[in-house]
Amino acid sequence: MAPNPLSSHTSVRPGAGRFRRSAAAAVAGLTAVALLSACGYGSTADKSDGKANAAATVGASGAKLSADTVKIGYFANLTHGTPLVGLQEGIFQKQLGATQVRTQIFNAGPAEIEALNAGSIDIGWIGPSPAINGYTKSNGQSLKIIGGSASGGVKLVVNPDKIGSLDDLRGKKIATPQLGNTQDVALLNYLAGKGYKVDAASGAGDVSVVRTDNKVTPDAYKSGSIDGAWVPEPTASKLVTLGAKVLLNEKDVWPDKKFVITNIIVSQKFLKEHPDVVEAVLRGSVDTNAFIKADPDKAKADANEAIKKEAGNALEPGVLDPAWADIDFLDDPLANTLQAEADHAVTAGLLKLPRSSSAGAGASLNGIYDLTLLNKVLAAKGQAPVADAGLGTK
Repeated sequence: MAPNPLSSHTSVRPGAGRFRRSAAAAVAGLTAVALLSACGYGSTADKSDGKANAAATVGASGAKLSADTVKIGYFANLTHGTPLVGLQEGIFQKQLGATQVRTQIFNAGPAEIEALNAGSIDIGWIGPSPAINGYTKSNGQSLKIIGGSASGGVKLVVNPDKIGSLDDLRGKKIATPQLGNTQDVALLNYLAGKGYKVDAASGAGDVSVVRTDNKVTPDAYKSGSIDGAWVPEPTASKLVTLGAKVLLNEKDVWPDKKFVITNIIVSQKFLKEHPDVVEAVLRGSVDTNAFIKADPDKAKADANEAIKKEAGNALEPGVLDPAWADIDFLDDPLANTLQAEADHAVTAGLLKLPRSSSAGAGASLNGIYDLTLLNKVLAAKGQAPVADAGLGTK
């Protein structure tokens, strides 16, 4: 199968403030497009994804809700700090009472979407592109986005001996995690905005866009085979420890310096049958995000301990500290930026609009959000509701 031109989270070019609804239809209208990759930034599904973590099955006391168990999926990385911290601190279990939590760890979004569709998980933390893909591929029947979780955490880092400013990119080799993933699209949009011409498919042009797995990007940088990289955390901070410098924080090209990088999704079946459990999970998420803001150092340590437990290796302070500081944990799903991410996949030249102006029922992002329970939770805490950008359940 050819590499998927759309994966992980898509991004925005500088100065873009208006988002075309038609792009969302394009995401679904192109039947030749393969599965979007995950919030693992261009990783692809493999047989190891979605292994149940037996140790994460938690017995609890207190009132049981309408389900005996809730199965939660997420990634063992910093942009999924909310479930990492909330599970580590027992915040979710406190809200769920006697309803047990069972977790599954994923390395790629397609596997998590498949698990959600199969009923192997009920609720998941995931990036925007796999959520878009899961929703549109099912004609709006599989999932709902019910809350936000994280924003930010992406940077352009470069070799300072080769690149001194943003005007020095011509002729240089800049890595992104994968063809068409969030950072790839963001870089292509940024380069186009600066007047550079790059063939999106091959990466050849005024600037060479080199698709490189995040796991090997540090070695590629050390060998000199790339001059910089537009990458997520903690890869960006890892490169800085190798002598790279931050040339641009992607926050700076987004309105209000915010863009969604992790959402909360739920299967529509589970939402319909167990709204009380979904509400309890959302209370746990809101409480966890508040905990992260109130005690960021403890939360950071919790997240790193969870990563060590799940992935085998903790992050060193020189990588962990700046990476954690660049991620914003929030309840707002930043719905306008989800629409923009679909739109700018088209802008990057990796998707074409369908020939027909109508992509058919369920082809757009209309209805992808159901923020009813989140806003109920926020109202109970005296907080303002969050918006769905017109893409909510009617």
